[in-house]
Amino acid sequence: MADFRRTKIIATLGPATESEEMLVKLIAAGVDVVRLNMAHATHDWTRTIIRRIRAAARTAGREVAVMMDIKGPEIRTGDLAVPLELKTGEVFDFTVKPGADRENAVEIRSVDVNYLNLVNDIRVGDTVLVDNGLIRLEVLEKHDAHIRCRVLTPGPLSSRRHINLPGVHVNLPSFTEKDRGDTLVGIEESVDFIALSFVREAADITSLRSFLQEHNSLARIVAKIEDQSAIDNLDEIIRATDVLMVARGDLGIEVPFQELPVIQRRAVRTCLSIGRPVIIATHMLESMIGQPLPTRAEITDVANAVYEQADCVMLSGETTVGKYPLESVAVLDTVARRIEEELANDFPEPAVFLDERLKVLRAAVVLANQIPHALILVFTRHGTTAAGLAAHRPARAAILAVTDSLATLRHLKLVRAVEPFLLTPFGDPEKTIERATASLLQQGRIQLGDKLVIVSDVQAKDRRIDSIQLRTVQ
Repeated sequence: MADFRRTKIIATLGPATESEEMLVKLIAAGVDVVRLNMAHATHDWTRTIIRRIRAAARTAGREVAVMMDIKGPEIRTGDLAVPLELKTGEVFDFTVKPGADRENAVEIRSVDVNYLNLVNDIRVGDTVLVDNGLIRLEVLEKHDAHIRCRVLTPGPLSSRRHINLPGVHVNLPSFTEKDRGDTLVGIEESVDFIALSFVREAADITSLRSFLQEHNSLARIVAKIEDQSAIDNLDEIIRATDVLMVARGDLGIEVPFQELPVIQRRAVRTCLSIGRPVIIATHMLESMIGQPLPTRAEITDVANAVYEQADCVMLSGETTVGKYPLESVAVLDTVARRIEEELANDFPEPAVFLDERLKVLRAAVVLANQIPHALILVFTRHGTTAAGLAAHRPARAAILAVTDSLATLRHLKLVRAVEPFLLTPFGDPEKTIERATASLLQQGRIQLGDKLVIVSDVQAKDRRIDSIQLRTVQ
């Protein structure tokens, strides 16, 4: 079991990693999911890169999942001929109707904003954060054409900088026209996950799910929580989505920074309590964009995510533009394995679930925990049973998930402690178990004498029922 890592690794693709040669190396190094950030991606690039990822996976001999991260509602500043150096105390305008006359316009500098309805959403006294919170302003007054602010934290303002509005409910649609076009390309190329940015309530997820169903897509939904609205509605979002991403970049700007670890812990615990996979993302190894080694604080941050038993940890800038993408993956891999080793020696009791079927799966996990070096072998068509077992966080046993669906295999690449295998077709339960065992023996994944806790269904008269068996490989 020494070669098995439970925590999954997501790497974001960019100029540093989009060549087929580098993709093969990333997949061989242990990346489980490849993320595409659609904020600046063209459709031609997206199609090319998804096909390249699939080809690289075949070359590396390891299947990976593809996650398309769509942009969502976003407020940005307009274009500036030259950057503006904003000074503390300066009065500054955000123009919501370009070209409109403004009072004292000669004395007051300004920049356009891409969201015309902002003046209706914002209130006097609200805070405006620009460029990841580096520039901070307070709203003094608002008019039809502009929002007048005072600069609290100074800095250089350049073109198309992201704007955050802590505590402001913005009436932008969660699933934009750009998102629809991007998602259609993802559906055509059979991406495995669609990540929805700035999810504020369960209805945002329902809207995307309807769109996927209309287009017969099997893609699963990843809800990214990035602002205060999402925190207020966290429980309903977790229940509505397939996967949760704690997107700490924007979230860390939108909420007081001391709240961030509290929110992360609550999100992970809530996901575990209902069997929902959870991703911890952003700034995990930020210093490795330019340095070959992480800071001690970054190592502890990664370790904390593994201690919390998150399903995945994610790299962004480290693998898009960083100088050390492979080294970054290696750090996640090394730290995760070490912490998992520690967890195996002092593991918490499995979570307690209300759902009856999850209680049955708990019995399988408790059995595996009590038998040294046991493995869990599960047969799953849609991944639900495998994910249910993973939600109980087996202390030592790997979950070998055998499926007859390639889509399900890729979906399970994101779920903690699950190693998916393809076996087609499924047939008679006993014969399918025998075929799966023979295949895993041949691949060297199990050995003669191993104890297998087998979770499958068996035919009982006119219906199938869940079955848990203990067998010795022979």
